[in-house]
Amino acid sequence: MFVLAHLSDVHLAPLPVPTPPELLSKRGLGYLNWLRKRRRIHRTEMLTKVVADLKAHTPDHIAVTGDLTNLSLAKEFVAARAWIETLGGPDKVTVVPGNHDCYVRSAETFAAEHWAEYMCGDDHGGFPFVRRRGPLAIIGLSTSLPTPPLAATGALHGGQLERLGDVLSALGHEQAFRTVLIHHPPVDGAHHFRRLRDAAAVREVLRQHGAELVLHGHHHTSSLAWLPGPQFRIPVAGVPSASVAPGRHHDDLAGYHLYEIDGAPGAWRCTLVVRGFDKDDGRIVERRRQPLFG
Repeated sequence: MFVLAHLSDVHLAPLPVPTPPELLSKRGLGYLNWLRKRRRIHRTEMLTKVVADLKAHTPDHIAVTGDLTNLSLAKEFVAARAWIETLGGPDKVTVVPGNHDCYVRSAETFAAEHWAEYMCGDDHGGFPFVRRRGPLAIIGLSTSLPTPPLAATGALHGGQLERLGDVLSALGHEQAFRTVLIHHPPVDGAHHFRRLRDAAAVREVLRQHGAELVLHGHHHTSSLAWLPGPQFRIPVAGVPSASVAPGRHHDDLAGYHLYEIDGAPGAWRCTLVVRGFDKDDGRIVERRRQPLFG
């Protein structure tokens, strides 16, 4: 059995104090929001519990689907790199960026500069990249783009959408267990200012070429949706933020998912295990176990 762990929307704290020039942008509003609310939601002690529980289950690989930073400050990327390294090396960890990791245009290159080894294919190619880990063919996508104030939308960029179909098709012919990592969910229902702008086009590519699993973050909730594929439905799963503490907000409390994958090409089996914080006893517990197929 191959065990894949998935966590997202880490929003590492504490936030470095921005310089005055850094606040002359969308970051100014983001910083006010951090001081007013988000610093009480995203807590280091919650993330520490999640990571300790995750490591206790000794997954074979860990997927992180973005929003490691808050305002895309340069110092945040250094801290995030150090945190990623605590999870494991590039052979054990794959990262794709989120909207907070490209908060402003001046930060567009920061993720690639600091996390490159964790965000590239086995051939060192860029998005959409492919990494082979056990039975998995991990396909990494980036929807991380700078947006105006109050917006958190995303889109595949740099020709990713055009190449994605060929990648999925080739891996499908090999009967690999295709696992797509993307920050924004390619499903309907997202708020207009938080949506994946080309979600319909991404869904069409998946409908034509298929995938075994799509993993995303962004919404800070544990979710499971299904999209049509060429032969079978495709599970699309989201996780809570890995650092959310109890309080007066609508986010799910901190947690992560495990995927237990076994079987053989053409006859894969996959079970979703949802683990999350229990505020009554302060531990991370198993909340649900659900076979997805096989």
